[in-house]
Amino acid sequence: MSSASEPRFGRMITAMVTPFDKDRELDLDRARGLARRLVEGGNDALIINGTTGESPTVFYPQKMKLFEAVVDEVGGEIPVIANVGDNCTADTVDFAQDVQKLGVDGFMLVVPYYNKPPQEGLYQHFKTIAESIDLPCILYNIPGRCVINMTAETTLRLAHDVENIVAIKEASGNLDQVSAIVAGAPEGFDVYSGDDSLTYDVMKYGGVGVVSTIGNVAPGRMKEIVTLCAEGKFDEAKKAHDALLPLMDELFVTSNPIMVKEALALTGYPVGGVRLPLIDATPEQSEHLAQVMREVGVL
Repeated sequence: MSSASEPRFGRMITAMVTPFDKDRELDLDRARGLARRLVEGGNDALIINGTTGESPTVFYPQKMKLFEAVVDEVGGEIPVIANVGDNCTADTVDFAQDVQKLGVDGFMLVVPYYNKPPQEGLYQHFKTIAESIDLPCILYNIPGRCVINMTAETTLRLAHDVENIVAIKEASGNLDQVSAIVAGAPEGFDVYSGDDSLTYDVMKYGGVGVVSTIGNVAPGRMKEIVTLCAEGKFDEAKKAHDALLPLMDELFVTSNPIMVKEALALTGYPVGGVRLPLIDATPEQSEHLAQVMREVGVL
């Protein structure tokens, strides 16, 4: 089962948004500033260029620049985890080997999307990538975006067979699956909630923390929840969770990260809009978001 000690990447990991300028080009100065802000906000680690970081529309050379900027700003203070996952195994191997040279502390690898590989294909995909690199890897299971679900059996095979596969971000929403992974995992293999709104439940089932979206906006509030859960203070954690839940839900009324970027702008820390085919929040969405943020005490 998951390690009872402090997990290697901590409990509160934010998937950082990718700042753009007015022309939707990378804003590396803002990326540095946001990374610094998130460290000061209490994050234990950062995932760079994940789903919340618009990975489908930030191409490999831009990803490299983004990873370099964040490592230069906060590397050595907290772990910087690069999302390098793709739906082509060979490309991911090549890219991960290049990124490894930049000084990142680990990788996130998403279930291949669109291809719809069978479970054995998932096993071979992740095993091939992890064995080609030296850094620890976090698997990322998100059936809502990838069409297929990686089963608990496949996750556990990888956890037991591949030494540097050390964690999973579980965004299946299936608590029975989470429970099965926690129960069958080797010591030191960590299970993270992939959904802010399920963090309390996942941690009650033995998960160690969250890979968070709301952490971009309210890292202190989210860290309070995971800390209370880790201390076994579940009644207090439930109150803190329920108080923040309306904003967790509001950030996903449309495709992520549209609303979390709008939320940052509303707090006075704009990070630019999103790249097509995503579109920026509408005035109506922004107005309702601001209302929810005020209600939960974030604005």
